[in-house]
Amino acid sequence: MRRGLGVIMAACLLAVSPAAAAHDLSTSGMPITSSTAELSLAYNTQTDLSFRRGLQIRLAWTGDYSGPFSGMIAAPTLRAIRDFQARHGMKADGVISEVMLQKLIGLSDGVQADLGVEMVDDGITGARLAVPLKLVSDRGRTEVGNLWRAEDNRIEVETVRIAETGQTLGGLYATLSEPTAQRSVSDAQKADDWFTVAGSESGRHYFMRFAGSGSDLRGFSISYADAGASESEIRSFITVASNLFEPFAGEPDAPLVADNGANPFSAMLARRRSASEGEAARYAMAEQGDGSARSHLFELPRSRRGGSAAMEPAQGIAPQPGTPAFDMAGSGFVVADGWLLTNAHVVRGCRKVEVGENMPASEVRIDDGNDLALVHVASSLGKPLAISAAKPRLGEDILALGFPLRSILADSLNVTRGNVSSLLGLMNDPRYLQISAPVQPGNSGGPLVDLAGRVVGVVTAKLDAVAVADATGDIPQSINFAIRPDAVAAFLHKNDIEFRTADAKAALESVPDATARVKDAVYPVVCTD
Repeated sequence: MRRGLGVIMAACLLAVSPAAAAHDLSTSGMPITSSTAELSLAYNTQTDLSFRRGLQIRLAWTGDYSGPFSGMIAAPTLRAIRDFQARHGMKADGVISEVMLQKLIGLSDGVQADLGVEMVDDGITGARLAVPLKLVSDRGRTEVGNLWRAEDNRIEVETVRIAETGQTLGGLYATLSEPTAQRSVSDAQKADDWFTVAGSESGRHYFMRFAGSGSDLRGFSISYADAGASESEIRSFITVASNLFEPFAGEPDAPLVADNGANPFSAMLARRRSASEGEAARYAMAEQGDGSARSHLFELPRSRRGGSAAMEPAQGIAPQPGTPAFDMAGSGFVVADGWLLTNAHVVRGCRKVEVGENMPASEVRIDDGNDLALVHVASSLGKPLAISAAKPRLGEDILALGFPLRSILADSLNVTRGNVSSLLGLMNDPRYLQISAPVQPGNSGGPLVDLAGRVVGVVTAKLDAVAVADATGDIPQSINFAIRPDAVAAFLHKNDIEFRTADAKAALESVPDATARVKDAVYPVVCTD
């Protein structure tokens, strides 16, 4: 299956209008000569996360940015903004104007249109990746995955899966990052669960990205010859494709790759042509009509209800206009004596924070980058919940607990059941899980637990069905997000909070029993502005 990038990446639509973005920064009291730190602060506090991610992606399409699509505006992104401004005769001050934003949208849309980039679900490897379908066509199955290749062989894209062979991600990186007599390595980067390698071989450039989950290794490669005027577009495509790659988006239908002792990636670099040239593409475009009304990737959203980004916090709802006070409600859970964990967006900018029934917070600690916050109260709380030391398994049953829609639903604790749909968030964000458990405004900050009562995440956001429906004509269902337990543990360690680590061997229980085990540690969290 393949689909437009604008469809599955709807959550990264630029979340405010160009005028609003310019207004936010131009009215912040910031002089044009602001320092990098001042500009970073302005962007990160006065614009939506989805706007900032969309900005980074568009700057990648224009060749000005090559970093991660984190949504955190720091020196590399500011440098990219200034480079773009300078290249197009604008004042290179790092402050986005409406003129600059419209120019950026037009140019980035043009690059995507030139390449015909679509996100493709590769059933052979279970990965989801961007493919430039105006340059390449599907050539079918290989021994290790699937191959897309241009008619003139100028560019190739190949997926790879290796599993249950004894090969490790570290061992694979050690092999591929080592130059040989035939293959040079110009860049190699490695994190805990992924790596990238780039270089050249036999007069062709190549780029590879791989990720690992246990013994299951999945990746893709792009190989291309010098492409003249279009080479800059291919380099931009590589940056975007690397960031948007979802190695474990689905279950593979191909046999496991056997380890025969040879380099398992010779197929990528040797550009095998064993696949049938005449095999039809296995992917169907999900478009409405002639496609003329489809959204461009990260376009400014059309006027619609709320005007918010497509990935919206599962936070509380505001009172009706005219209500004297503005109260936002979320959820939180006990992690240590006197300390509750919640989302940063639940308590950010609050004049006063209260927990449960009128328990005022004496201290609030916020990590905006990971959307986490600690709230301290002097009152006695329930027994702290135990944090899982490992991320949950794909497909695992989970429960989301919290206090959604308290102005509409009952004030009591609400529990919904679902499973872990993906071990990565939007744009492969490794800090998040995708879950199917229904969540509503007010669930933000509540615990995600497995059936042993272990905390395996923190509910943080839901996909904005209106935004996605605007872009696709279809309403998404059961697509919600939680912060992974390793990000939670890192935040607690950083703040010197002594939390309980869950027993990995604890027995699974029924939903009522698992709920009873944790319910007394979950509280509503109210922010008063």
